[in-house]
Amino acid sequence: MMKMKNRWKRLIIQTMAAILCNANFKGFAESKIYTGKSKMMCVPGLNCYSCPGAVGSCPIGALQAVLGGRDYSFAYYVVGLLLFFGVIFGRLICGLLCPFGFIQDLLFKIGTPKIKVPKRLDKALRFVKYGMLLIPVFLLPIFLTNQFGMASPYFCQWVCPVGTLEGGIPLITYHESLRQMIGFLFHWKVSLLVLTVVLSILIYRPFCKYVCPLGAFYSLLNRFSFYQMQVDRTKCNKCKACERVCKMNVEITKNINSLECIRCGECKDACNKGAIYSGFLHIRKKNRY
Repeated sequence: MMKMKNRWKRLIIQTMAAILCNANFKGFAESKIYTGKSKMMCVPGLNCYSCPGAVGSCPIGALQAVLGGRDYSFAYYVVGLLLFFGVIFGRLICGLLCPFGFIQDLLFKIGTPKIKVPKRLDKALRFVKYGMLLIPVFLLPIFLTNQFGMASPYFCQWVCPVGTLEGGIPLITYHESLRQMIGFLFHWKVSLLVLTVVLSILIYRPFCKYVCPLGAFYSLLNRFSFYQMQVDRTKCNKCKACERVCKMNVEITKNINSLECIRCGECKDACNKGAIYSGFLHIRKKNRY
């Protein structure tokens, strides 16, 4: 009963977070991008600036824009905001507050046979998201510029399926002038979106695991964030029920605050001994790890 209650609680939080990030309902009706003052702020999760309902900016898109535009003072603000989110929550943002993470959760619930990625391949693919963070998000906007010293938002433009789903498709559907401009780039991005959707049905959160640069950034702060997960070794009997239910493949009894843990709470619900704890500023006692 408690497990179902926690799952419903998480579903409600994810739904509310997605609604709050896209609360400009008028934008969906008119298919116009909101440009109010709240767009100066970044939301914690991955949510496209160009989504007609978006009331805040995507942190990855904002970071590329300021790095590519050489507005380093504003870049400090964006990085500072990301550090603030990461230090407080870590990858709890991925598990509860990211709209695209929520979409992947819903897709995985579709009743089809699932694919288990071989452990060695899975481990190798996990490093891709750090490459995405380093190269298209940070390095390319700084070094690959045009004659005016400006750079494209390379990750958003060439990789991110969120912009295609939330911004590209709604705007092109509504505006005929945009449909006349469709070319290779749009078809490429739609192909990546279709691939992401199909994989999300078969594999749990493939974009989060292997591609997302925002998840990569937050993962680096997972171990140091105010929100922590802990295992009480005096209660844990090493049955590993928690690890069997973990869809992110975290070795919970060894390192519960792994880079890959999105703090979804599934392991906590699975533990019949009540050995797993979570919360803010949780004090580490000598009998916990």
